[in-house]
Amino acid sequence: MSAEPAPLPAHHVLILGGTTEARRLAEALAPDPSCHVTTSLAGRVAAPVLPPGDTRIGGFGGIAGLAAWIVAHDVTRVIDATHPFAERMSFHAAEAQALTGVPLVALRRPGWTPEPGDDWTFADSLADAAALLPGLGARAFLTTGRMGLHTFAHLTDTWFLVRSVDPPATPAPPQLEVLLARGPFTLEDERELIARHRIDVLVTKDSGGSATAPKLTAAREAGIPVLVVRRPAVPQGVPEADSVEAVLDLLRA
Repeated sequence: MSAEPAPLPAHHVLILGGTTEARRLAEALAPDPSCHVTTSLAGRVAAPVLPPGDTRIGGFGGIAGLAAWIVAHDVTRVIDATHPFAERMSFHAAEAQALTGVPLVALRRPGWTPEPGDDWTFADSLADAAALLPGLGARAFLTTGRMGLHTFAHLTDTWFLVRSVDPPATPAPPQLEVLLARGPFTLEDERELIARHRIDVLVTKDSGGSATAPKLTAAREAGIPVLVVRRPAVPQGVPEADSVEAVLDLLRA
């Protein structure tokens, strides 16, 4: 009979959330009576799926505000489980760690890698992707998030399909159709969408994970190119974990 995992020491864990992994981590920690869990959400989604434990929504007021909150609430661990492209929040977390000395771990799911049959072009930023896009296709399925839509607003000759949980803000490309939906999406969903809208190029961020990966398979099957925006690096000196299980091991160590 396998031994039960060691109980977590007394912790107040602050999870900087907004991802599936953040919610799964809160679900794993919440039942432990020795662990107080608070998940912080940015508030960009109108009706987020709330994790167990305490939840706070909205910004901290910059680096100093985050550091002050950590100290005032006796936080013993901070887990940066934000989206891989939430670069500003990750930077703030690293700076707050330097101010407070409270240990920080970045939870980052592995990125995607091209498979045989894929036609991928990499971009270093959304602006880089917007510059490359006209040479790759005329009907784009844009899945980089509603917050960066303004980067493509000057592309008047490209037709865009944008899928997001909430309506995107302006400015936006003039030829635009918005599909309001929340993932995960099946492979059949993505095949049908690409065919129905006659998509000839997919634009995505290297978010990793399985929830939105079927669109990559559907693009490969359809023989269309994929424009992939590389993810920013984790701030220097911040240890990384690639799974919820790895974070739990670190907390138990």
